[in-house]
Amino acid sequence: KDNRISIWSVGDLGNVGLNGEYQGEPQLLCDIRHNGDVMDMQFLDQERLVAASSTGDVTIFRHHQNNQTLSANQRWEKAHYHVDREASCGGAACTGVICNNPEIVTVGEDGRINFFRADQKDAVRTIDNADSSTLHAVTFLRTTEILTVNSIGQLKIWDLRQQRNEPSQIFSLTGDRVPLHCVDRHPNQQHIVATGGQDGMLSIWDIRQGTMPVSLLNAHEAEMWEVHFHPSNPDHLFTCSEDGSLWHWDTSTSVSEKPSFLHQGGRSSTYFSHNTINQSVVSAWLSNDPTKDRMEITNLIPNQTLSVNSLDVLGPCLVYGTDAEAIYVNRHLFA
Repeated sequence: KDNRISIWSVGDLGNVGLNGEYQGEPQLLCDIRHNGDVMDMQFLDQERLVAASSTGDVTIFRHHQNNQTLSANQRWEKAHYHVDREASCGGAACTGVICNNPEIVTVGEDGRINFFRADQKDAVRTIDNADSSTLHAVTFLRTTEILTVNSIGQLKIWDLRQQRNEPSQIFSLTGDRVPLHCVDRHPNQQHIVATGGQDGMLSIWDIRQGTMPVSLLNAHEAEMWEVHFHPSNPDHLFTCSEDGSLWHWDTSTSVSEKPSFLHQGGRSSTYFSHNTINQSVVSAWLSNDPTKDRMEITNLIPNQTLSVNSLDVLGPCLVYGTDAEAIYVNRHLFA
């Protein structure tokens, strides 16, 4: 009933033991009440974060670092709603939020897409009937385009420069209409997109060609809740699931086996079945069968039984939250 948003300090990397474990306890810096379930949240900048609520509200919270408090800085009430915004119980869950300061995009159960700007009271733009089904997640493709995934297995691209309230492209999983829950795009090669959904499969898409995924990879036994490319090392991808697993997908090969541009003969040109070019240029993710070309998959929490609901990754650190009401920090991903 009483939900909160909390800011923690997990200490600095200087304070690490011999085996890379963190010395000392995480500190709760501050927290604040949140109306409704927190469906998604993202930092807007160093001191502001945006939270999406099951009530349909979207709130910017400010973290005051001088006295370690949180305050509600700005709120768009019932940014998402089913029939009538004025009805006392008319809110529809806001399921996803993505920020590109000062812009904020939200999606919801009502199939609506909202574009906000921090410091502007009203939505800059709303696409009311963007989708006839629930929109589960949103991410930026470029500064002027967003990607959404919905509950009937579709991935859609929206061009914000167009005034039409129609997607510029629609991609879909083959006939099954399996709901998609999460989406992320490759940080360097923006045509490569990963999605996950209710059947636990990982889908890799090349949005330059075709309307179906390039590869479907068997992953989890239950819903996949989150998928993330590593922001600075995108040969690595992370997925987590209702089945209690968190998988690390590694398509990088060891250095001795990476073909170089200088040496185009011998071992290196025959190593890859799909091309002889350095993988940072032609991504292993787009291979017809990435698993054949040396993909290693590791379950980072093999004995977990409760759902892993969310994850994020930066540098050598992975953070994830589970139904055990606990947050875990892994500080040596590439050890």
